[in-house]
Parts: sequence; structure tokens; C-alpha cells
Amino acid sequence: MQELESLKMLIQKFEDLQTSVDDIGVLIEFYEEDQNEESEKDVAEAIQNSHIKLSEMQVAKMLSGELDPNNCFIHINAGAGGTEACDWAEMLSRMYVRYAERQSYKVSMVDFTDGDGAGYRSVTLKVEGSYAYGHLKAESGVHRLVRCSPFDSNNRRHTSFCSVFIYAEVDDNIDIEVKEEDLDFEAIRASGAGGQKVNKTSSAVRLTHKPTGIVVRCQTERSQHQNRDQAMKMLRAQLYEKEVEKRNQEKQEVEDSKMDNAWGSQIRSYVLHPYQMIKDHRTNFESSQTTKILDGEIDDFIKEYLVSMG
Repeated sequence: MQELESLKMLIQKFEDLQTSVDDIGVLIEFYEEDQNEESEKDVAEAIQNSHIKLSEMQVAKMLSGELDPNNCFIHINAGAGGTEACDWAEMLSRMYVRYAERQSYKVSMVDFTDGDGAGYRSVTLKVEGSYAYGHLKAESGVHRLVRCSPFDSNNRRHTSFCSVFIYAEVDDNIDIEVKEEDLDFEAIRASGAGGQKVNKTSSAVRLTHKPTGIVVRCQTERSQHQNRDQAMKMLRAQLYEKEVEKRNQEKQEVEDSKMDNAWGSQIRSYVLHPYQMIKDHRTNFESSQTTKILDGEIDDFIKEYLVSMG
């Protein structure tokens, strides 16, 4: 079923490209009959549009993985950098929320742990939409931020790190056995700073899968039962990811990308001082549009990564 969806999407992108190329042919004929500035501009815009369509088709071709059509979870952990890193985790969380909204995906916060003084020590988002995992899997890795610290009275430059791990939500029809005796279940109080609308009863849950050591938490639903259901989905998603890695050696690249959450292991650097530049170290793609990117416009980085993997 997923392969059929991938094929349909690729066919649609090809048809869009074909239509765009046909439009160029018609516009060139108009230009040859009446060579003026306006018709020349129309041809140039049509060619640019075809380049965009071609890029979209290349990306669609890359989204053929078994889990690519699925929803996904984004797990962000603050690394080296203290309060700075926790604030950076919140900035990244906001960036992915804005990206999801731009894609018309549904995004929700599943779990979070407040940082000391600012931001998050860790945060988990759920993104629901067609090919959410296929696009966002490009974001797995360590993200490095360089800026003048708003928490430093001397306004000195600081470097912070966060790890981002993307994993797909597993469909209910995929058979992943989770034995009850392999689980440790705890009811815990929801976290959250004062003023946040968080349920303060012990409705939050923490599940530990003893054979693998995987720990998942959920606190966003109003009842303990709902939080347990969501936590089980997250656990099954991670267990399935592990199973796929065993069956498919190519998934080892995901495991290899889980590098130390500190200097020298980043996949992307966000430099806000002394100059403004964001660079992906896997593709060497870079942009000076730091404000737009941190506001969720990360499409070009995702496209460059997916095309490079092809």
C-alpha cells in the first residue's frame, strides 16, 4: 500500500513537470512571434517553475522508504551548553512546529522536561501528515548553535548543542509484540513551569521496555489511559525502528548518525554571530537566511539532503 502511494506521488510530480515543460514550449512560440520584454519574462518564469518541479520530483523519488509515508515523532535533547542548550532545544522545537504548520501537518507536543532557567531539557513532538517521516528524517543528528548569549551579562559568544532524533509512527497493522512482563509502568505527575496549562494530577505515564532499555513518556492527554496508549505507540515505533535496522543494513546509517551531543559531531551549524550563516555539513548546503530558517523554512535543507542520498 505504501509503495503504491509512493508511485502515485511520483507520477503526479512527473505529470506536473510535463505540464510545466509544455507551458515553456507554448511561451517560447509566443516569444518568437512577438519578442518583447514581457514575453521574455514569462519564459524565464516558466523555466524557473520547471526547475522547481524537477526538484520536487527528485525529492519524491527519494521518498520510497517503507516508513516514509508515515507520521513521525521528533525527539530533541539538550546537550552541552547548560541553560543555553535548553533554550536552543526550545528554538529547534519552535522551528519544527513552524515547518509542520507550513506543510499543513498536524503537530502536537507529546512530552517535555523543562530546562533549568529556560527552554527544555528534552521535548518530543508528534507530526501527523503525508510523508512527515520521509521529509523530517533528514533532521536526525546533532545541531550546533553559535550566538551571543542572552543569558550572559557580558554578551559573550556561546556554542550550544542539541540532538534531534526522528522516528516513524508505526501503523497498527504492523506486528510488533510487546509483552506485558517486559514493561515497567509508572504514573507520574506532568511537568511544566508555573502558568503552563499542564495537568498536575498523576495522569502522565512513563513506560520502560526492560529488554531494550527504551524509555518513553507522555503527559499531554487528560487521562492516564490516553497517555498510556500514546506512550505505547511511541514505544512500538521505536521497537519497529530497531527491527528494521536489524533486517536492513542501510538503516545502520541512522544508528551511525547518533553521534556525541557535542563539538565536532554536528550535522548542521547555525551561526548567528559574528556573521549569520546556517550550513549543513553533510551536503555543504548553506544559507544566510537565518531568521526564515529558524522560523521553519527548512525545505531547501531537506531537499538537498534527500537528493544527496539518491
